[in-house]
Amino acid sequence: MTSRFEHFAQVELVHDAGAITGESPTWSEREQRLYWIDIEEPALHRFDPGAGEDQRWVMPCQIGAFALCRSGDILAALRLGLARISLFEGGFASLNALPYNPLTHRFNEGKCDARGRFWIGAKYDPLPSATGERSASAAGPIGGAAPIHFLAHGQALSPAAASAVIANGMAWSPDNRIMYLADTPTRTVTAFDFDIESGALSSPRAFAHFERSDGKPDGAAIDSEGFYWSALYGGGRIVRIAPDGAINREIRLPVSQPTMCAFGDADYRSLYVTSASQGVSKQQEPHAGGIFRCRPGVEGRSPNLFADEAPS
Repeated sequence: MTSRFEHFAQVELVHDAGAITGESPTWSEREQRLYWIDIEEPALHRFDPGAGEDQRWVMPCQIGAFALCRSGDILAALRLGLARISLFEGGFASLNALPYNPLTHRFNEGKCDARGRFWIGAKYDPLPSATGERSASAAGPIGGAAPIHFLAHGQALSPAAASAVIANGMAWSPDNRIMYLADTPTRTVTAFDFDIESGALSSPRAFAHFERSDGKPDGAAIDSEGFYWSALYGGGRIVRIAPDGAINREIRLPVSQPTMCAFGDADYRSLYVTSASQGVSKQQEPHAGGIFRCRPGVEGRSPNLFADEAPS
């Protein structure tokens, strides 16, 4: 990594959540609330930054990702499959067969593109009772790369021309011509040419690579200028990467395991960061698993919603 950074301070702890694996911060423009998950709890949360209040909905199994829907529902990527959830009406409907064996794999990270397709990765994460078990339908070799899939409303889950050992860092350029995908264990972010109409990926090339001492690229966000913000798990910071791959800023955090960042608040000029506490000493990092916020001086973009109904 380059050593010439513009540093930002004034990172505030907005919710001392103590999450095991806090993930997927997503701003709801409709509700002016921050949705997020704790994969291992497992639960979906809704945080009100103004009041400092947090609601939670316990899930039946691990939740690897989710998307806000145009209808107001939630599309949840659970270990046992994709499900559509109506939080306030209590509705729950399974949507798809799994592309892997849930005893050995689970979903990990998902985001929607501008057409409302939900993109989702998987990772090898065997249940303790299932170590060594694997079905022919499991995603990739044990511990190896698993294919990325996407879901369009009313269609079956479809594989894409991309894979990752642990998929993270999904994001799209403002013109929707590039899709980014981080593979956390390999410390690499790949850029693809993206066809917004068909969802086709092509021309994969290395966008960013990190050394062991930097930490691993986890979740990410794109700002309005097309810069890619990556949470470096184990590195204790967020870095801003220009479209040409050059790193020009970093935000240092009071925790070592940031997991994902997302722009939010009414002006989309606040950057929210989730974190994990798993394997971290409470004495060394008392706020590990918390949610943090800063004002980095640039404007973000509203999240894409899952197209379960036509846009208004």
